[in-house]
Amino acid sequence: MLKGRVHKYGANVDTDAIIPARYLNVSEPEELARHCMEDIDTEFVDRVRPGDVIVATSNFGCGSSREHAPLAIKASGVSCVIAGSFARIFFRNAINIGLPLLECNEAVDGTEAGDELEVELASGTIRNLTRGTEFTAKPYPEFMSELIAAGGLIEHTRQRLSNRRT
Repeated sequence: MLKGRVHKYGANVDTDAIIPARYLNVSEPEELARHCMEDIDTEFVDRVRPGDVIVATSNFGCGSSREHAPLAIKASGVSCVIAGSFARIFFRNAINIGLPLLECNEAVDGTEAGDELEVELASGTIRNLTRGTEFTAKPYPEFMSELIAAGGLIEHTRQRLSNRRT
């Protein structure tokens, strides 16, 4: 179960807004986290706490296919991103690094910045504890849940290879 405060954004938050191109020479997740969202929300890095949730309206993660964007979000402590829709390449990159994403327009419409959410990935249940409301996103298929639980594609593969050796 994931639980955190909402940081809310609008439509078409592109990967350059998530992590500006001037930081693409950085590969350390902790350093990327220091610059996450800085061009659209200068206070994000000071406000974000482990477990917090980003909520955005539509087409989150559009733009270039840089893997730095979901890495910066995950390293900043965000536990989940909820949006009406995601750019497909961003969606794939996020799952591959173990950052959960849920699509749910109703949750987006029923959530404001600062609300506290509780998210159950297995069922797709999103509870807005601040407003006393509940929403349901489509849950992940089993293999995607395994990838996220393992921390991403690389860690999932390591675990599977390790299990074969024992």
